[in-house]
Amino acid sequence: MKYEVATAEKSTVKITMTFSRDEWAQANDKAYLANRKRYSVNGFRKGKAPKHVLELYYGKGLFYEDALNELFSEHYGTVLQEKKKDFTAVGDPSLSVEELSDEKVVLVAVTPVKPDVKIGQYKGIKINKFEYTVTDADVDADIESTRERIAEKGEATGRPAKMKDVAKIDFVGKIDGKEFDGGSAKGFDLTLGSHQFIPGFEEQVVGMNVGETKDIPVTFPEDYQAEDLKGKEAIFTVTLHKLTESKLAPLDDEFAKKLGSENMDAYRAKVRERLERNAASRSRNETENAIIAEIAKTASAEIPDAMIEKQEDASMQRMEYNLSYQGIRMEDYLSYIGTTRDEYKKNFEEEARRTVLNQLIVEKIIEVEKITASAKEIEAKVKEQAASVGKDAETYKKSMDPRQFEYIESDIKVTKLFDFLMANNEMVLYKEEKAGAKKPAAKKAEGAEEKPAAKKPAAKKPAAKAEGAEEKPAAKKPAAKKPAAKAEGAEEKPAAKKPAAKKTVKAD
Repeated sequence: MKYEVATAEKSTVKITMTFSRDEWAQANDKAYLANRKRYSVNGFRKGKAPKHVLELYYGKGLFYEDALNELFSEHYGTVLQEKKKDFTAVGDPSLSVEELSDEKVVLVAVTPVKPDVKIGQYKGIKINKFEYTVTDADVDADIESTRERIAEKGEATGRPAKMKDVAKIDFVGKIDGKEFDGGSAKGFDLTLGSHQFIPGFEEQVVGMNVGETKDIPVTFPEDYQAEDLKGKEAIFTVTLHKLTESKLAPLDDEFAKKLGSENMDAYRAKVRERLERNAASRSRNETENAIIAEIAKTASAEIPDAMIEKQEDASMQRMEYNLSYQGIRMEDYLSYIGTTRDEYKKNFEEEARRTVLNQLIVEKIIEVEKITASAKEIEAKVKEQAASVGKDAETYKKSMDPRQFEYIESDIKVTKLFDFLMANNEMVLYKEEKAGAKKPAAKKAEGAEEKPAAKKPAAKKPAAKAEGAEEKPAAKKPAAKKPAAKAEGAEEKPAAKKPAAKKTVKAD
């Protein structure tokens, strides 16, 4: 097989593979042996008819498609491997047959490849630096959250409903005196103050007594997902059947011991240490975001669609995982917000393009600045990871696969890159102009380590619907938010796989 590679448009390469008469004949024979059992000819047992007989009976090109795919799958991966220093394939090729005769076959694969990125200034820039601190109030709030989470649940009697109670209710919603689809449920458990229902609903359940029925007027938000309910006034007839309250444990040494500390002072110190670790991680994470966002302002690349689609798919997979973790099926969520998988995936397009560009920027600067990870640094990181799971380094290394070593190497490089960028730019402590002001949006650099402290809001889990109850538009639908996209470039860069022998090449 002979091949030629030429640069094509929009970050693609054109690979032209020419196969000789003998190679084409051998591929046809292989295809015949692999597929002859599928065909029958009178006078021969099934699968025993000679090749030339089957071609006479079914047509000369009977095995061409399988033979073409055999040639492609056998040789395409070899080309990618031999040319890996020149380009990196980032998606499946578009295939065509340029010439097909008894003398030779010419296959053409137009393959999307990782583009080069043009970067402007990345040193000597003024960039925001983020620093988060932990206060006593933060520690108190965390402890109170834990206290509520582990609190014993019990029925509340002899008093009206209050915030944080779980109210078991029946409700029937009406607009202009008529019930509407999904506006009713029986035996629904609503945590008051959870903002699970539209504004104004939960607040009016507060103060109700068990056994009481009450009409609750509400107005659906103008941005409500259901078009026919946006801005509409509704009346919900609500009956309260039961109240469940949390019985909080006293904040004493017994409470601390249940959580693995000797006393409350030790527990508070432990909580503060964890929060400070998270704050440091968040500070680093958002500072890195700001750096890469600033550099990206003067960067450009001709990004092939395959890279964007791959990133969109990764974002969808992450979202599906996050939903499943909360007991929500992706199909149910999409149905609930009235969209399809393909339509929803479009929400990630802009973010995916930005994420891929960030990845390319990180890789480019690492290359230009010749940032490396030494064997000693990799060994130290392996030991650190081994210690975190209670194993010695040698035992831990035996359980690692090559991609884990690649990830560690890449992680070290990316960390060193951002240390370099912080040292070579003017880092200015970011201060919010006023309380509640939002800081500049910045996306995580592709390839950078994920910072656990910088959590995105989790999608709310709809409360379990009572048996036979209808869907409830009174409950807030989870917003169609874009989950933050994790950088992929540094984490996994497996070698281009040799394509399987699929029927991707059509013979005329």
